[in-house]
Amino acid sequence: MMFNRKIAPGTDDIADGEQRGLGFDLSRRRFLAVGSAASGGMLLGFCLPGLGLRAEAAMQDAFEPNAFIRIGADNAVTLVMPAVEMGQGTYTSVPMLIAEELEVGLDQVRLEAAPPNAQLYSNPLLHQQATGGSTTIRAFFIPLRQAGATARVMLVTAAAKTWKVDAASCRAAGGTVVHVPTGRTLTYGALADRAATLPVPRNVALKSPADFKLIGKSTKRLDTPAKTNGSAQFGIDAKIPGMKIATLAICPVFGGTLGTVDDSKAKAVNGVHQIVRLENAVAVVADHMGAARKGLAALVITWNPGPNASVSTTDIIGAMAAASKTPGVVAKRQGDAAAAMAGATKKLEATYQVPFLAHATMEPMNCTVHVRKDGCDVWVGTQVPVRAQIAAAQAAGLRQDQVQVHNHLLGGGFGRRLDADTIGVAVQIGRQVDAPVKVIWSREEDIQHDIYRPYYYDVLTAGLNDDGMPVAFTHRVVGASVLSRWLPPAFVNGLDADAVNCAFGPYHFPNLLVDYVRHEPPPGMLIGWWRGVGVTHNAFMVEGFVDELAALAGTDPRDYRRALLAKAPRALGVLNLATEKAGWGQKMPAGTGRGISVSNGFGSYVAQVAEVSVDKDGTVAITRVVCAVDCGHQINPNTIAAQMEGGIIFGITAALYGNITLKGGRVEQGNFDTYQMLRINQAPKIETYLIDSAEAPGGIGEPGTATIAPAVVNAIFAATGKRLRQLPIDPAQLRSA
Repeated sequence: MMFNRKIAPGTDDIADGEQRGLGFDLSRRRFLAVGSAASGGMLLGFCLPGLGLRAEAAMQDAFEPNAFIRIGADNAVTLVMPAVEMGQGTYTSVPMLIAEELEVGLDQVRLEAAPPNAQLYSNPLLHQQATGGSTTIRAFFIPLRQAGATARVMLVTAAAKTWKVDAASCRAAGGTVVHVPTGRTLTYGALADRAATLPVPRNVALKSPADFKLIGKSTKRLDTPAKTNGSAQFGIDAKIPGMKIATLAICPVFGGTLGTVDDSKAKAVNGVHQIVRLENAVAVVADHMGAARKGLAALVITWNPGPNASVSTTDIIGAMAAASKTPGVVAKRQGDAAAAMAGATKKLEATYQVPFLAHATMEPMNCTVHVRKDGCDVWVGTQVPVRAQIAAAQAAGLRQDQVQVHNHLLGGGFGRRLDADTIGVAVQIGRQVDAPVKVIWSREEDIQHDIYRPYYYDVLTAGLNDDGMPVAFTHRVVGASVLSRWLPPAFVNGLDADAVNCAFGPYHFPNLLVDYVRHEPPPGMLIGWWRGVGVTHNAFMVEGFVDELAALAGTDPRDYRRALLAKAPRALGVLNLATEKAGWGQKMPAGTGRGISVSNGFGSYVAQVAEVSVDKDGTVAITRVVCAVDCGHQINPNTIAAQMEGGIIFGITAALYGNITLKGGRVEQGNFDTYQMLRINQAPKIETYLIDSAEAPGGIGEPGTATIAPAVVNAIFAATGKRLRQLPIDPAQLRSA
C-alpha cells in the first residue's frame, strides 16, 4: 500500500470552535458542567447538542452528561465513549480529540463503553445513540475538543490558585500543569478536586491546527495489541458463570412459521439440555456449541412456509421493472428536464441494477442473555445500545430500565448491528432457559436471515447537445425504503432521502430530475443499512452512466468529468490527483483497462482509478486501485488510509460476487462457498493519497466502498468494449470479449 498526503494550499484553519455544515449550537452553558467524581477528582461532563429541551431541563436540576471526561486522583483520564469500535478506528481517533486539547498523551486516556442512554449519549447528527453513517468524527470533532480544552483551562486555573500566581504564567503539558517562571509542577490528579469546585469557563479557545500535536498525525491503533494477542473481548467472547450455549434454525421462507418438531433424537445427544420453540424458529440449548449443533441437526422439523413459498428473485425484478414505468416522488428538480430532453441532439437511456446484499460480518451474529423475573442482562456487540435495550425489554416483558446492556467490541458491523433483531430472539430463548445462555447464529442462518441491502432497479436518461455535454439528466430510483422501517419520522411524504442520496453525483446538470419509486421486497424479508445504502448504489448507477455519456460524446472519461465538475472544486481535486497518480492516458496491454469513478457522500470526496484485466473466459482481476480522498480535516491519516483499503476490498467483493437470490421464498446462498469473499491473493495493490484541508471532517467508513464498483466496470469497458449495468459482474457476458 502506498500512502501519501497532499496539502491543499490556501485553506483556512478551523480554530473558532465552530464546525461548518453541521448546524447545531455549541454554547458553553448548554455544553459543559463540572463536579466531583464519586471516587475523588474532577468530573467534566458535556451534553451534546440536538438533545432538545428535555435534556436542558435535566441539566438544570441534576446534570447527567451525554459523554464525559473523568480525571481521577490517580491522574487517570477516562473517556466514556459515545461511539462503538467495530474495526473503524474509533477507539483511537476519538481519544485523540480529547488528548489534543487536554494536553495529555494518548497513552494516558482510558476508555469506557457508554451504557445505553439516548438522552446522554446521542450522536448529534443521528439524534440517537448509534454508531453508523460515517458520522462519529463528524459529530464529535468539535464537542470532544471543547470538553478537553475546557478541562485543561480549569486545571490550569486550579494550579494558579494553588500557587497564587497568574494563570497566564502556567501551561499544561503531559498531564501536568507547569508554572513556567519557577518550574513548579502539579499533576492533573493532584489538581482534580480543586478544579471540580471552579465555575465552568465560557468561550475557551480551541487550538489552531498549526499547534496540533496529535490531530492530523498518523497514530498507531490503540486496540491493535489486544486484538493481536487475543485479549480483546468481542460479544462472542462473553463468558458468564453457568452459561449455556444455544444455536437455532429459523424458518427458511420469509414470513413462514414453525410447524412440528420431533426432538427425540436431539434430546439424546450428550450435552443437550432443552429444545426451545419460538413462533418461527427452534433452538437447541446445550453445554457447548458442538452439542448444540449436533442436537439441531438431529431435529426433524416441518415448516409452515406461508404466502412467500413461491417467490423468486425473477418475480421481484419483474415487479420492480413494472414499477419503474411509474413516476415517483420528486426528490430533486432543477430547470425543465423534459423540455431540454426534447431538444437534445443525442439521447441515452439505461437501466442499472444492484442486488440484495448480506453483510457476512467476520464475527457471526451472537448475543448472551440472562433473563430473570426482575431483570435481564445482555452481553453483545451492537451499534445501537439503546435499541438493543428496548428490544430486550420488549422480548422479556420488562421495563427498559430493568435491562442492562454490556456492550463489547464488534467483529464487523457494516450496518448489520444497527438492528437489534438477533437480540430480541436471544431474549425470547433466554426466557425459557433457567441460566445465562449465549445464542450463536451459524453462518448459514446469519446469511439466510440477514437484514439485506435493498435491490435497486434504476432508470437513467440524458440528453446531449452538439458538443456532447448533457443538457438534461434524469434518474428514477426504484427500491425499498430503509428509512421507513429503521427511522420512520425521516420518511417524509413518501420519499426516502437516503435512497436518492448522491443520485446525480457531484456533477452539475442544467436540467435535472430525480424521483423515487418505493418498492418493497416480500413481507418478512427485511432490508437495512449496508456500509452505506443510497451512496453505495447511486455511485454505481451515476458513474457508470456518466462513463457511457463520455463514450457517446467521444470524449475521454476523465476530461468529460472535468467539464462536469467545473463547479465542484473538491471533487475535481480528487479526480485530478487520482488520475495523475494512476498515470491516466498511458497505454495499457490488450485485455486490460483503466476506469474512473468519483463520488461525494458523508461529507467526503473520493476518486478511484481501477486497473483490471479480463481473461478470455470472462474472469476479471483487479490489479491496482489508486484512491484520492478529500475528507476535510484529518484526525488520523493512518485510519483514513486503512478505511479506504477496507472499503475498497469490501466493495470489490460485492462487485465480483455479492448476490443474494431467492427461490421458493428461500435465500439460495448459505456460506462462503455460495456467498464468496475476495481472497488475499485476489486483492489489488492499493495506493491512497490524501488531500488535507481545513474543511469540516467528513466520514471515511463508507466512501471507499461506494466508489470502487463503478471504477471497476468502467475499466472493464475500457478493456473489452462491453458495458455492464448490473452487479455482480457476470463473467459470461465477458467471455471472448
